[in-house]
Amino acid sequence: MPPRRPGLRSIGRYWLAVTPVLSLAGCSVGPDYHAPSASALKEPATFRAAVSSEPTADQADLAQWWQGFEDPVLTGLIDRAFAANLDVEAAGARLRQARASLRAAQGAALPSASASGSVNRSIGNSSSAFVDPATGQTITTGGDSTTYRGSFDVAWEADIFGGIRRSVQAARASAQASEATLHYTQLSVASEVGLNYVSARLAQIRLRIARDNLASQDDTLQLVGWRRQAGLVGGLDVEQARQLRAQTAATIPTIENDYATAVNRIAVLLGEAPGAVTGLIDPPSSIPLAPGIAAPIPADVIQRRPDVTSAERTLAAEVARIGVQTAQLYPALQLSGSFGGSGTSVGDVVDNGIGSLIGAITAPIFEGGQIRAAIAGQRASADAALASYRSTVLVALEEVENALKGRDVAERREREIAISREAAGNAVTYARAQYRVGLIDFQTLLDSERTLLSSQDSAANARADRAVTTIQLYKALGGGWQAAPAPVPGPYETHVPAAPSSPTRP
Repeated sequence: MPPRRPGLRSIGRYWLAVTPVLSLAGCSVGPDYHAPSASALKEPATFRAAVSSEPTADQADLAQWWQGFEDPVLTGLIDRAFAANLDVEAAGARLRQARASLRAAQGAALPSASASGSVNRSIGNSSSAFVDPATGQTITTGGDSTTYRGSFDVAWEADIFGGIRRSVQAARASAQASEATLHYTQLSVASEVGLNYVSARLAQIRLRIARDNLASQDDTLQLVGWRRQAGLVGGLDVEQARQLRAQTAATIPTIENDYATAVNRIAVLLGEAPGAVTGLIDPPSSIPLAPGIAAPIPADVIQRRPDVTSAERTLAAEVARIGVQTAQLYPALQLSGSFGGSGTSVGDVVDNGIGSLIGAITAPIFEGGQIRAAIAGQRASADAALASYRSTVLVALEEVENALKGRDVAERREREIAISREAAGNAVTYARAQYRVGLIDFQTLLDSERTLLSSQDSAANARADRAVTTIQLYKALGGGWQAAPAPVPGPYETHVPAAPSSPTRP
């Protein structure tokens, strides 16, 4: 007789036996994650740096800070960088990879099933008999015959001690950390484009200043030449005029190189070859400036900064992995079932089939201390992640403090240098008029022209410093990534599932 198939009653008795074991599946070994408190992170209540008294930027302005500069070229460049920057593309790919790992971890908690089937066709006139190894039945065939076989298998590991749940927690936190890393990359790219744009505009202004001074020094050299021909001055004045003119001319190639370097860097940030955006930036323009920003609340900065979020989510993932390793110390319950049959018709496959249910428990007995060593190693990894998180918070606070102070200093310095530049221009005008009539010597005129060039150059640098410190402040406050579009899938990905919501700190 064929083996007896298990009925509903026997299967029910089986599940009644394993139900008490499965009831333990609600627990998860390992520590539960709790975000460090503000006091543990040493977050101050306020920033100490002085702030500007200018109109302040609100949250919307912070998300699209480049709009405040009111420079359409800068806005266009940042929009293009968001869409085509290769670092952003790589970070987006790593985010998709992390989300795929999360789906794989979630799938490990579900049962796995497989099915197989085959058809065997025999052709001949002789009859034969054979015993089906799957069912134990004797099958007699005569002449042409067809035999059908089919089987179905299912397996599931009961997550009694939460090892799989902890791995899902770790994968989810890692995916959120990757998303925050993408946002920080977008933030950094926007600020890099802005900083290099300011450098390019500064180089243009410095070139204009140098060329204007060079033309003025050519006039001075000509004037000195005329006075020498008239016997009013000696050769020393001529050589000093030539020397100053050559010094000014020598600065022009260096400034041109600074301009080319900044423009080429912008092109690469846009995912283009060097020189691709030179024609767009070549028309000279002034250095753009944005309105001031009030000192923010440190806690808001910590929540807004994506690099801080990434470090916090990485810490959460490392803590969850402690539970993954700890679960290896406890027994594991695996349930499996199978059904198979064969016959001369498809219906016989089901009618003649038999099934089985198997429950297996495995537990470590002696591992030579490997599991406990892995747990200790993972705890150390979590400690390192905590230290890295705390360091990231302190560095973020430091960057905001420095940027607030830097902008305040740049504003005050720009005001004083503007006065110096105006005075230097007036001094050169007086010196040239007095030198023409012989009231002063050439050295006095030479010194005034040198001072004018230095003052004009310093004024341009002071304006650029103010723009630079403003961009650095926007970056330190965590602004810019909010306006970035979602990353475009790569050429090897045909479908991207819906993105989860942005992570927030617990």
